Amino acid sequence: MFDWLQHIADWLIYNLIGLKTGSKLGDALNFFFYDTIKIFILLGLVTILMGIINSYFPIDKVRDFLTRKKLYGLDYFLASFFGTITPFCSCSSVPLFIGFVKGGIPLGVTLAFLISSPLVDAVSVAIFLGMFGLKTTIIYVVSGIVLSMIAGYILGKLRLEQLLTPWVQELLKNQSKEAEVYENKKTSFREKLPIILQDAAAIIKGVYLYVLGGIAIGALMHGYVPTGFFEVYISKDNPFAVPIAVLLGIPMYSNAAGVLPIMQVLVQKGIPLGTAIAFSMAVVGLSVPEGLLLKKVMSAKMLVIFFSVVATCIIISGYLFNMIL
Repeated sequence: MFDWLQHIADWLIYNLIGLKTGSKLGDALNFFFYDTIKIFILLGLVTILMGIINSYFPIDKVRDFLTRKKLYGLDYFLASFFGTITPFCSCSSVPLFIGFVKGGIPLGVTLAFLISSPLVDAVSVAIFLGMFGLKTTIIYVVSGIVLSMIAGYILGKLRLEQLLTPWVQELLKNQSKEAEVYENKKTSFREKLPIILQDAAAIIKGVYLYVLGGIAIGALMHGYVPTGFFEVYISKDNPFAVPIAVLLGIPMYSNAAGVLPIMQVLVQKGIPLGTAIAFSMAVVGLSVPEGLLLKKVMSAKMLVIFFSVVATCIIISGYLFNMIL
């Protein structure tokens, strides 16, 4: 989808500016240019899409369905499964979070979706299948869904709604006013569209600095942190390799497809598969850039709790992977 953009980034950085291919500065700038354009395109599309869904989707019925006690965790499964089949990454976390919360979906269920969405997608599954085979791929997908369900359930039980930022609280206060417009069946799409676009622009305006900051950190990590740096600390002889791998993965930034080649190199050099998977999950689902994005909707306390619960689940799954495989 974005091959054309990668060609433009390569031409701009390596031909027009004249930096060498494979140089640290060149790779960092290439990453920054490519991801900035790509992410803002995705932010615009996702935000508008969520606005359209919120204007037409029967949110009340969804909320009633997802909050029935007799579901026995089905709501968390549906949210986690939906996250695996959508192409959204951590860059889309803010508009998705706002869309789900404004729609009345329980916070724990919303967080289950946000955790699973960047961890597993169709592209990463295809790459994973080619690298590690069917059995390992199935285990990876299932573990991603289960991990998201468990983490979302725990976070839901902690009742963190009061720790949402004042910006989100204000959006929720205005939810009833928007609902009156969206629920009016006589309102045409042409009449709804200006409101949808206005809301999308307001969301992007509110988060663009966080997006740029997150991409800048990711570009520095991408260009200046060598893969070999991690191999020293997460060898199979270290009993604390899994938590160390998670801690090392958090400062990095990539999507699942981008981190899988690094994961393959780690496995080829003797790093246990569970440790490598824990590292990749931390890179994708717990990156510092994602934290900067989520800081717009979560207070510092809520963000620490969110990262701690997800990191703990990833560490446990890493050890289980090492035992099973």
